[in-house]
Amino acid sequence: MIQGKKGCPPRKGYCKSRKGDGMNIYPAVDIKGGKCVRLVQGDFSRETVYLENPVDAAKMWQEKGAKWVHVVDLDGAKSGNPGNFDVIRNIREALSAKIQVGGGIRNIGTVESYLNMGIDRIIFGSSAITDLTLVKVTIDRFGAEKVAVGIDVRQGHVAIEGWTKSSGITVEVVLRQLKDIGVNTIIYTDISRDGMMKGPNFAGIEKVLSFGDFSVIASGGISSLEDLEQLSMYENRGLEGAIIGKALYNGSLDLKTVLERFDT
Repeated sequence: MIQGKKGCPPRKGYCKSRKGDGMNIYPAVDIKGGKCVRLVQGDFSRETVYLENPVDAAKMWQEKGAKWVHVVDLDGAKSGNPGNFDVIRNIREALSAKIQVGGGIRNIGTVESYLNMGIDRIIFGSSAITDLTLVKVTIDRFGAEKVAVGIDVRQGHVAIEGWTKSSGITVEVVLRQLKDIGVNTIIYTDISRDGMMKGPNFAGIEKVLSFGDFSVIASGGISSLEDLEQLSMYENRGLEGAIIGKALYNGSLDLKTVLERFDT
């Protein structure tokens, strides 16, 4: 347990002053069929609809203080083509917060469409496995700060096509390839933890951080302040932020409280 500094009373072992710049907190807005949903372990048959209009979800998180919103087009991730483009455009128009978008971004035209509408960061998933050239071209044309790559892991291998298939490629191999083409930001998700409210895979996160060259965003299973406290201990090793989904929607975590304690 982290000890509070002198003059700062510990609060469950946590002291705000011990942190550097803090973690970015990314509330998640997952879109399927035009609605804001959450899946369990990426299973499209295990869906809970939280809000009919994803714009309302994004606005709710911004009103609670979010500086970033993490948006995923689940239909796009599965099909390979954007399935909720207009909904995402409506979110962009409604928010002043920064937005990162993933799901179905598999050609330069889609990249340009999202960036032209004002999306702040593109997330490549399957393309980072099947089309490294697309990722590199995007970095070369728009800058590495506009790009993140989602490393979605099931049983040690990276999953693709909306987590429905295994690429058969290990995390280590993918990270070496991404390092070579100039990727800076990695979003690491252990699929088995996603939506399960059992905490993130800290060992997996440490493996990604051990490469030492990436800014890493943790995702999957974050369900308590204790999870976030443990993640915050990795800040000086490259842990940049955390994506939180189900725990915000079911009330296990309060976004305002999380932002006060952990965000920049």
